[in-house]
Amino acid sequence: MNKFKFATFAAAAFLAASVSHAEDLVFTLKNGTGSVLNNFYASPVGVEQWEDDIFGRQALGPDESMEITIADGRDVCKYDMRFEFQGDELTTTTDTQDLCELGEYTITE
Repeated sequence: MNKFKFATFAAAAFLAASVSHAEDLVFTLKNGTGSVLNNFYASPVGVEQWEDDIFGRQALGPDESMEITIADGRDVCKYDMRFEFQGDELTTTTDTQDLCELGEYTITE
């Protein structure tokens, strides 16, 4: 009986020691402008610097959409977003959203 209690205790301790991981934030980004969106950055509210460009070498053309996954391991929902467009047609745009609740985001002019 003691071995059973020890095994149960050990299993419970192992589960309690497991690190809980934040879920990835996934949403669809739509470019509702007439310009090419070259760069997209997202950083948790309160972080002083922008994280890496989420697009990397990709771009998002007018009326195109892309599934975005933010897998930064953080347990936050509110992100500042920065959008940089090709050429001089549109200026850099920023916005703040609760990405945990967001299923789709459309950037517009």
